[in-house]
Amino acid sequence: MKRITSILLVVLFGHLSSIAQTNTIPYGVVKNMPVFYEQLKQQLTYPMAWGNSPVRKFDKWRSQAREVLLECMQILPPAPTNYDMTIVATERRNGYEAQKIMFNVSEWCRIPAYLLVPDGEGPFPAVVMLHDHGAHFSIGKEKMVRPFGVTPEIMADADKWAVGCYDGQYTGDYFAEHGYVVLSIDALFWGERGRKEGVDYDGQQALASNFQQMGSSWGAFINMDDVRSAEFLASLPFVDKNKVGCLGFSMGAYRSWMLSAITDCIKASASICWMNTTEYLMTLTNNQNKGGSAFSMLIPSLRRYLDYPHVASIACPKPTLFFNGTQDKLFPVEGVKDAYSIMQSVWQSQKASDRLVTKIWEEKHFFNKEMQRETLEFFNKWLK
Repeated sequence: MKRITSILLVVLFGHLSSIAQTNTIPYGVVKNMPVFYEQLKQQLTYPMAWGNSPVRKFDKWRSQAREVLLECMQILPPAPTNYDMTIVATERRNGYEAQKIMFNVSEWCRIPAYLLVPDGEGPFPAVVMLHDHGAHFSIGKEKMVRPFGVTPEIMADADKWAVGCYDGQYTGDYFAEHGYVVLSIDALFWGERGRKEGVDYDGQQALASNFQQMGSSWGAFINMDDVRSAEFLASLPFVDKNKVGCLGFSMGAYRSWMLSAITDCIKASASICWMNTTEYLMTLTNNQNKGGSAFSMLIPSLRRYLDYPHVASIACPKPTLFFNGTQDKLFPVEGVKDAYSIMQSVWQSQKASDRLVTKIWEEKHFFNKEMQRETLEFFNKWLK
């Protein structure tokens, strides 16, 4: 009897072990995502979004949503006591002057920048030109403005980048030729604001981690430098402070709509090839889940309140342009359409549909000359 009982216990234990093994996933992470990532996304209800928030007066919602955004961005560098701009070098170009300048972007940082000033009498409309990421850190502002007084290596680097991302045209110079003052800075970690020991891809994660361990974020720091740059640009005597816009491609596009959401110093914005929703970006196959580059555009805890198009909607009813491409592997078209629909509803709710341009091009992750021409026409309509 004891033998039969022992045999039954062994069989039962084996059966239970088999059940336990088949019901247990032998890993917790797949393609950099926790296996429960779908459950995590389901927790994101975006309670501060326009339409989800209990606030029904748009101006009040806009103010509160911006406060939440800024709170998530803390700790921020203080604004400079004065900009103390100095001109380092100049170069005459076709209808404008290119200046290499230095100015205080905050109380903590004095930075180099390119400033393009049209010939003639001001005040002029102006555009903050925001460079891309591209996992390419040796140049920053030189992606938007043709450099001068640099080494042949940097010149060749910038020219190659202009061909590869901007159809061979420096967008900043293109706008300056058409009567705009243009300012372009290096985001922290790019160009002349790179790492002392030399920049590499993995250094992004270490930098972002160090920011977060000190209660701040690298992404927020980049955004606030952009805000101070816009305020500096608006302060220049030859700039019409009521006609200051911002424009960027890829990470620069993200910086552009974030900048317009954060400050009303910006009167119009254009964002090329960066808009989507968390639902379509946080998947097993999207580039966003690899970390690295994503850290430069990450504000901790913000997704608990607002998704990307909700944040961009804080800019409503300002004139705002978004271009994306059908062949852009970084931003799934379904997510682009989802984000566009959310923003269209917001601008429509404020009877400002004519101020929002959303267009999907038959194009890859690229800012071609025709797109640049239409973007210029957009700014001419609203800033000239």
